[in-house]
Amino acid sequence: MEIYTDIAVIGGGPAGMAAALAAYEKGVKDILILERDTHIGGILRQCIHAGFGLHVFKEELTGPEYAQRYINKLAETEIKVKTDTMVLALTEAEDGYKTVTAMNTKDGILYIKAKAVVLAMGCRERSRGALNISGSRPAGVYSAGTAQKLMNCEGYMVGKKVVILGSGDIGLIMARRMSLEGAKVEAVCELMPYSGGLTRNIVQCLEDFDIPLYLSTTVAQIHGDKRLEGVTIAQVDANRQPIEETKRFIPCDTLLLSVGLIPENELTRACGIPMDPVTGGALVDENCQTQIPGIFACGNVLQVHDLVDYVSEEAERAGIGAAELIFNGVTTADSLPTKPGNGVRYVIPQNVRKTEKDVSLFLRVSQPFGKVKFTVTSGEQVLTVAKRLKAAPGEMEKLTIKAEMLKSATEPIVVTLEEL
Repeated sequence: MEIYTDIAVIGGGPAGMAAALAAYEKGVKDILILERDTHIGGILRQCIHAGFGLHVFKEELTGPEYAQRYINKLAETEIKVKTDTMVLALTEAEDGYKTVTAMNTKDGILYIKAKAVVLAMGCRERSRGALNISGSRPAGVYSAGTAQKLMNCEGYMVGKKVVILGSGDIGLIMARRMSLEGAKVEAVCELMPYSGGLTRNIVQCLEDFDIPLYLSTTVAQIHGDKRLEGVTIAQVDANRQPIEETKRFIPCDTLLLSVGLIPENELTRACGIPMDPVTGGALVDENCQTQIPGIFACGNVLQVHDLVDYVSEEAERAGIGAAELIFNGVTTADSLPTKPGNGVRYVIPQNVRKTEKDVSLFLRVSQPFGKVKFTVTSGEQVLTVAKRLKAAPGEMEKLTIKAEMLKSATEPIVVTLEEL
């Protein structure tokens, strides 16, 4: 079965919905969203805690409330949504269309011909298999997101005595969630010498509940046969290897892993789109367009975000970019590469074109800093300067370059950090 559409959006989470709505508001009416779950909304459906929407809606919402705002907007448009639909492949057709091959139980195999495609597949959690923790495979070891879905969506209590490995935002939020449900969180262990979560989550989820956070510490061994009986934790040295004399046993029946998110980019790689080894996402320009014209990437499939508000803003840029491509075709403009300098881990977008619009750069620092100054330069020219009271790897930074400053730039754009 063949379907022709102007824009196909792969993924019906916050990024997919925001991109589709932004393109629709720009005048593209023939838009199709493909979602593999039974409902749209993505990860937000299981994030029942508050803290969403402060930037976009100027009020504090829970995850489902935030998602429902976009679902309600979609219902007022002609945007089509296919749920329970798995996308199998993305290819470039010779007629200028992109072909999205998908399948579901109602339509069978679908060949969707689209003038533009927005990738919004989100990300998945790193599993225990990627960690090489020694020990058996008892029940009671979950990724933090899996435990969150079991508790918040299915109503299951996953355990009573809990150890959490990793201090990412999902792990911190689950420490609070488990405590509120009556479980005892024995410890949160973090391999790095600093937490990977937002400062507000460390305060609200750990400090407010007297949950200990052990930095430079990992789980060295898992104990138990049928059910988890406990874990051995240990401090790590400069090479992140466990220090033998620091090992100690903590009895527990549940281990939650919050050890990083991986952008879901199998479709992207199979299509031949160049990737950034640091972010795990595609190389994009300021409109979130990949290096294959007509294919855009946004949300957690492009880079792991800490705020869903930033996901929506990024997705809107992708949607607007897709709409402009539909109406104006592929535009050619001088572009400059961006590069991370001292203290900066990565910069997105990786290419910036000289257009009439201001350009926002998103970046993460390589380690925690106190008061810092970010300087964006092109050769000898300073494009913008921004100061921050502190900077941490868990919190994304946003810097804006004015269009008039960009016009005169001729060399690669470099973002550097200086401690004050």
